[in-house]
Amino acid sequence: MKQVEILKLTNEDLKSRLSDFQNQYVNLKLTHKMAPIENPLRITSMRKVIARLNTELTKRSNQA
Repeated sequence: MKQVEILKLTNEDLKSRLSDFQNQYVNLKLTHKMAPIENPLRITSMRKVIARLNTELTKRSNQA
């Protein structure tokens, strides 16, 4: 998810996407511990998307 896409989302969408990505991240890590996944770089990219979403939520809450 790119920053441009994140900026277009509302606060409710950001929170729902954040929870979805966090659940996916936990499942992906668990799957990787059981058996190596095909592309382990997905874990890193998902962590970065979660950080982008958290940063945007924090930025919006500080502006309000």
